[in-house]
Amino acid sequence: MGYTVAGREVETDDDGYLLEPDYGDEIVNVIAAAEGIELTPRHWEVVKFMRDQYREHGHTPNFRNMLKGVNEFWPEADSKALYDLFPTGPAKQGAKVAGLPQPYGKGGY
Repeated sequence: MGYTVAGREVETDDDGYLLEPDYGDEIVNVIAAAEGIELTPRHWEVVKFMRDQYREHGHTPNFRNMLKGVNEFWPEADSKALYDLFPTGPAKQGAKVAGLPQPYGKGGY
């Protein structure tokens, strides 16, 4: 499986996660469409957060740490709000939509 972005093929693993991170906005639109997600400004805030975490730590956060980090810029966010954005699992699907490789274990560190 892979995605086509601006005429180029982007490689993925068997679960649809990129093998190498892609920080372009176009990849987010392509993956979100494939996941059936209509992007909102909140999605983009979470995508930026996930990308920043990946750049800083080399991996994305697990759900608990994700919620803690998201609360810094979206104080009223709770589990339901994140699942509303990424219904199959905020930590994993959020990383996928952000154009990042598959998280470790059960969703990151």
